[in-house]
Amino acid sequence: MGIWNESKRMTAPEKTLWLFVGVTAVSFSAIFIKWSEAPAGVLGMYRLFIAMAFMIPWVWRRKKEWGNLTGRDWGWLFLSGLFLGLHFWGWISSFRYTSVASSMVLLSTGPLFAAWGARVVFRRNIGRMALFGMMLAVTGSALVAGADLQVGGTAWIGDLLSLFGAFAVSVHMLIGERLREKLSTSIYSFSVFGVAGLFLAGMNAWQEMPLFTWPAREWGIFFLLALVPTVFGHVLFNRLLRQVDAVTIQTAVLGEPVGAILLAFWLLGEPVTPVQILGCMLTVGGIAWYLRRSS
Repeated sequence: MGIWNESKRMTAPEKTLWLFVGVTAVSFSAIFIKWSEAPAGVLGMYRLFIAMAFMIPWVWRRKKEWGNLTGRDWGWLFLSGLFLGLHFWGWISSFRYTSVASSMVLLSTGPLFAAWGARVVFRRNIGRMALFGMMLAVTGSALVAGADLQVGGTAWIGDLLSLFGAFAVSVHMLIGERLREKLSTSIYSFSVFGVAGLFLAGMNAWQEMPLFTWPAREWGIFFLLALVPTVFGHVLFNRLLRQVDAVTIQTAVLGEPVGAILLAFWLLGEPVTPVQILGCMLTVGGIAWYLRRSS
């Protein structure tokens, strides 16, 4: 597909189309996680390792790129993968303590972390009109996910884990924006997936989690998590990082709660409230406004 031709300059409609595909793919994450009984570290580890197996044919063709990396590049690559692993660990763990809705609304703070980081690291300003679109999307996402916020008990632990996951993935994306200037999609994605997967494997070993005794149903969920939200979500976003900045991608991902709510209605039979419908409209409108007004 033309999307993987890294020398091809995509048009604005093409970027928007592939952002939509990526957001749709990652929207399945919450559904698959809710179906699974495996702990966060196991889910995250296998979704990454299986995704890496899918990528081997493309990685093999570009393996010489690793030889062009400096020690500094390897350090940044390690940090990017580490923060991706922390994102998966924090966000997936949050589902064990709080509701999907609560987790999604706090994950939606990602663009704010990304915008702050882009200002500090890249000295990049966001225009007022584009910022308005971002805040509109954040408000809509809060309405979508927050219509059923869970309070009390241990919910605050899940909320903090989700917030931490939003911060971690924003750092991962900002580092990736710089690294993607010299690395192809396949090599960058394979590398950070490997670091993140090994980090989660270490967490699983430390917590003495079972790794190989899961039933066939769980292995099917691992496979779906690897193929849909990881390959067609995270890998696609990594491809877009060469032509789309991290803040824009993080803003587009605000559509994930919308997709998750709609998929939950379709696949899990969960009701959709009028407030959530309003939030969907605000989120989609805010994302469209941001993409149109941002440079």
